[in-house]
Amino acid sequence: MSLSDDGGYGGDGHRGSEAGQTRTRLPGSEGDLYGSGRRPRTGMSSRNLVTIVGVIVLLLAAIAFANRDGSGNNESPGDSAKDTAAGPARPTSPTGTKPVSGKASGIATGFAKTEQGAQSAAANYVVALSSDGMYNADRRQEIAATVYAPSVAAARKGSADKVYSDAALLGRIGLKPDGSAPKGMTFISRANPVGTKTESFKGDTAKVSVWYSTLFGLAGAQSQNPVTESWYTNTFDLKWLNGDWKVTDFTQKKGPAPIGRDQAAATAEDMTKAVQGYGGFTYAR
Repeated sequence: MSLSDDGGYGGDGHRGSEAGQTRTRLPGSEGDLYGSGRRPRTGMSSRNLVTIVGVIVLLLAAIAFANRDGSGNNESPGDSAKDTAAGPARPTSPTGTKPVSGKASGIATGFAKTEQGAQSAAANYVVALSSDGMYNADRRQEIAATVYAPSVAAARKGSADKVYSDAALLGRIGLKPDGSAPKGMTFISRANPVGTKTESFKGDTAKVSVWYSTLFGLAGAQSQNPVTESWYTNTFDLKWLNGDWKVTDFTQKKGPAPIGRDQAAATAEDMTKAVQGYGGFTYAR
């Protein structure tokens, strides 16, 4: 679950015939459907065999040359730095550029000044802004200082303080006034990015959308707010400042959410073990 700075939050669950005849050749059949069997040809000449092998080798070489960069396109790493507008989704394939050069307060930093770098920054920032750390006053300050541009960090932190420290909200979630989980409970708030998309990219600015799912709730035998899954899309306005991408603004909307499968929910104990045992990722294009 990811709360917006204006106080809204998402905790609800999402949820002709053709003319003609067709001949069918069955496995192991030497004839067609109508029984006109054909005698298999034997004694293929060595000259014909050499010719066929040669054609296959040439075909494989042509395919390998066309896909020599491993991703099916010939875009060079430098091309991603050009001004671009929104386009079709691109696969998450290696770009040859080191994704990050460091981290601050546990959040990846030092992203490349490229379209892929902006996407990586947005994916990692949505994880930070949707984490359980946002419910802790000290951790919330660290996240705001790392993710937001200095010109908006103070205002964003002030808005977040009002939202995440609201006693009524914390009570509905099942947390104590300081944002911690009751004894015997584990509070879970984790974002899992599915994909990113560049809406615009020009010079020192970028707009990137991140589609992600969230796990949110209290895991415990007596929990009144069990862990549920939701889906959101955040769109970030990013600016290149002091050698890194920083958030100047963002919006959030629900979905798109897939149809849930008929799968048994984990027990509170299994969910707690999974979240505590499986760490998060540093996301990079």
